[in-house]
Amino acid sequence: MADVVLLGEAMLLLLAREPGPLAQVRSFDKGTAGAETNVAVGLARLGLTVRWASRLGADSMARYLLDTFEAEGIDCSHVECDPAGRTGFMFKGRVDDGSDPPIEYHRAGSAASRLGPDALDASWLTAARHLHVTGVFPALSAATLAATRRAIALMRKAGRSVSFDPNLRPGLWPSVDAMRDTLNDLATGCQWVLPGLAEGQLLTGCDAPEDIAAYYLARGARLVVVKLGAQGAWYDDGRQRGHLPAMPVARVVDTVGAGDAFAVGLVSALLQGMSVPDAVRRALWIGARAVQVRGDTEGLPTRADLAAAGV
Repeated sequence: MADVVLLGEAMLLLLAREPGPLAQVRSFDKGTAGAETNVAVGLARLGLTVRWASRLGADSMARYLLDTFEAEGIDCSHVECDPAGRTGFMFKGRVDDGSDPPIEYHRAGSAASRLGPDALDASWLTAARHLHVTGVFPALSAATLAATRRAIALMRKAGRSVSFDPNLRPGLWPSVDAMRDTLNDLATGCQWVLPGLAEGQLLTGCDAPEDIAAYYLARGARLVVVKLGAQGAWYDDGRQRGHLPAMPVARVVDTVGAGDAFAVGLVSALLQGMSVPDAVRRALWIGARAVQVRGDTEGLPTRADLAAAGV
């Protein structure tokens, strides 16, 4: 049995080598992007067996993405390359001061956005212990929302655990109300819910992390961890709750991907049987690594890195 399965869109990342407006940048480094695949890469580096289901175009970008993820040890056997589709890509500007980088997406109508519930292999999906879901993939289309709903239902029926990171992308939704209602509905099928503070405030109408956690616990979650950025995290599983401070960071370079890195730490630790406080500490440590580098996966550690740090 695999440890974790994910479904979601991967994009080719073109990362600027120099600061400034994207229109004036002349050279880029190639990389990978996608909330779900960021988590998949991080979990695979920690030695977990990881499966990823998706759809890509039949193009050079797809081949690069597949080669990269397979080299990380991710099972990509259920990624379809569609000759009639295309792979999404994005440009990301360079920042060195922790500010939000300029980002330009080219994903509308991508092959991944047409992955529907009928494309899921139920037996392959449920032969994993855990499903990690984000709010990005269900926002792409009615098909991907339906696929996400089916994946959650299949895993819950099979007695598997499911984690959910809202990972809000308001620009992908027809309205804030639609985003709020849909994501809160998805969260009710997930045991571990991981909102950021601003995300939780928007989704629940609550201001304090304690109240955000209580909102999702009342709707069936078994654990809620509210990410507080530089202030650390609040956790509550209905029996134990508390605040843990953020790990020291010498210099924040780029915060993109920090939430995915946090999910890597939490999910990996919980699946390995660690206590909730220790799992949150690992999540904070990996999140701190992520904000000190450019790129979405460059700061994700290996098992050796974890052992050296004692987390």
